[in-house]
Amino acid sequence: MGMFILRRVGVMLLTALCLTFIVFFMTNLYPNLEKLAKTQGNFRMSDEAVASYLTREGYLAPLPVKYGRWLGVLPNHVTTNEAGVTTGKCIREGVNTPETAPRYCGVLQGEWGYSSTFKDDAGTIISKRLALTGWLALLAFAVMIPAALIIGVLAGMREGSRMDRTLSTFSIASSATPEYVSGVIFIAVFASSAFGLKWFKGSATSAMEDFTWANITLPVATIALYGVGYVARMTRASMAEVMTAQYIRTARLKGVSFPNIVMKHALRNALIAPFTVIMLQFPYLLTGVVITETLFNYKGFGWMLVQAASNNDIDLLLGGSVVAVIVVLVTQLISDIGYVFLNPRIRIS
Repeated sequence: MGMFILRRVGVMLLTALCLTFIVFFMTNLYPNLEKLAKTQGNFRMSDEAVASYLTREGYLAPLPVKYGRWLGVLPNHVTTNEAGVTTGKCIREGVNTPETAPRYCGVLQGEWGYSSTFKDDAGTIISKRLALTGWLALLAFAVMIPAALIIGVLAGMREGSRMDRTLSTFSIASSATPEYVSGVIFIAVFASSAFGLKWFKGSATSAMEDFTWANITLPVATIALYGVGYVARMTRASMAEVMTAQYIRTARLKGVSFPNIVMKHALRNALIAPFTVIMLQFPYLLTGVVITETLFNYKGFGWMLVQAASNNDIDLLLGGSVVAVIVVLVTQLISDIGYVFLNPRIRIS
């Protein structure tokens, strides 16, 4: 088991390096750097002025060198202007001097860069927005998973029955409805005067300070509705397969009651396959809430990514991508370990 975890961690670290390098390469293409220079200076800068700015700030260094500096394994880029003032990523006025500033200043040292959009440390912004999305995702997960498991188990218990057909139709409809469609429908029906049902707020901005039934219900319902159908269909398929197994038939012939067969014999084995799908909902809840947060004006992690992409905020985009990669890989690692514990055949082999 220890070697299994070590191998998975090794693959996870290698994957993280590859993915972050790809994102770093895409965000550091010259058109993006040119737009960044004009954003920091002015949009009428000449090509020579843009090249001078990018050279001075170290953006035109070779890609592996820039990636190493951003990661924190190569010395940080410093520059001295015509007035003799030395600047760099970790040189902060009133905090340190060019002589006392750390040479290595990257992600590994906890330095995420500076957000040109929010005019603040990128790490501080990411942690704040991530916490807001975390609470929203936790509420959505608490609604989505129990509902999906109940629907999937009820549908798979008696394959082909009227209940199975009804719940399967609902699952397909929910997973086929994008968030921007269900969100608009929820707002139109429950938060506007069009139908006379002004039960909830169409904006979730106030939920950033305090969750209430009125401001958080619609965003949670929008996120949960899409995920419910996918998990429920996987659970239904797994449950239907388990209910046809030989040991279930033996239990029926022995006279075991149907509820006991479902709860004591079928349910645990039926949850082995959906477990991976359930764990993969965490990355979706983190990065897939972009539409929902934008629609309901909830300024969380997804909303932050939209703002960073719209304003070519390279440091914030890179920091957000690192967080997304870490969440995906960690949840996949937990999924693999949990699958080993749930399935004795894998553990024994």
